[in-house]
Amino acid sequence: MKPAVILVGADKGGVGKTTVSRALLDYLAANDIQARAFDTESPRGTLHRFHPAATTIVDITQTTDQMRILDTLTSSGSQATVIDVRAGHLTTTLRALRDVGFLDAVNEGQFNFAIFHVLGPSVSSLDEIADIAPYVSDANYYLVKNFINDTTFFEWDPKTYASYFSKVQSAGDITVPKLDEMAYEQVELAGIPFADFIAGKTAKGASAQSSFVLRGYVRTWMRNISAELDRVGLNAQLVPPAVAKSKRR
Repeated sequence: MKPAVILVGADKGGVGKTTVSRALLDYLAANDIQARAFDTESPRGTLHRFHPAATTIVDITQTTDQMRILDTLTSSGSQATVIDVRAGHLTTTLRALRDVGFLDAVNEGQFNFAIFHVLGPSVSSLDEIADIAPYVSDANYYLVKNFINDTTFFEWDPKTYASYFSKVQSAGDITVPKLDEMAYEQVELAGIPFADFIAGKTAKGASAQSSFVLRGYVRTWMRNISAELDRVGLNAQLVPPAVAKSKRR
């Protein structure tokens, strides 16, 4: 089974990319997909705060850290590697992956590669799509609209939409729904994965006296995200049907 790399990022900050990465890690765990993560918000990473056991903080611009990620793809024991890209560095990261030969390796079938491009609410996101188009021809490229903070997205003019989206081959559009503000705030304060909050755990794994209502909101929110990821076939891309069938036996 080929190792998979999942890149989550945007060329604009404040679009909730780390929230998407956190939800992805919980989704992978729920589907019995062994995953590790790299947080490129060096030296202090937000993803690392919520998933410290699975996450390593790196500087993706440094050769030594690129080696820590790519040289261990086949030896790490993980089926999936999630890379949470520093705000504003998606194009830069893709360029680095091209320069070290990773995109060529994907083209040759050595690795699975998925890009979760988290869109901002303004029309400038269309320019981002054009900028990264040269790097995504062999990737499963997903466009993510993140409504976690009640974001209002612009309406794309159909002709403008077509002119930009014709430059890329999208594997699907993913919608991250809004989460109740109080529930989201409590998860942030707890500093734990969404799955642990739902299970009523603390950062140290102990039982927490958390609200049934707030845990319910997060459970429904994660269920909706999982349905979106199932709809675009992410699980099937990472774990071929024959492998998934053997796991169930």
